[in-house]
Amino acid sequence: MTQATKTARVLIGVRGMDKEAGERISAALLQLEGVSQAQPDQGQIAVQYDPSALTVMDLLRSVRKQGFLAGML
Repeated sequence: MTQATKTARVLIGVRGMDKEAGERISAALLQLEGVSQAQPDQGQIAVQYDPSALTVMDLLRSVRKQGFLAGML
């Protein structure tokens, strides 16, 4: 029997994010080992990730590296 990877979901608010920026931030998040989904939508991104590989702070840092203010909703 194989054990399924546990996933968590977090909603990250991103100040000043337009559609193009959302795609860029989403792509950066998907580069992180452990992120399985990053869906931008109107100033926020829903991220599905493996909490044993990443913390929410890791996700926020990735968004901030793209030049945006971000926080949990």
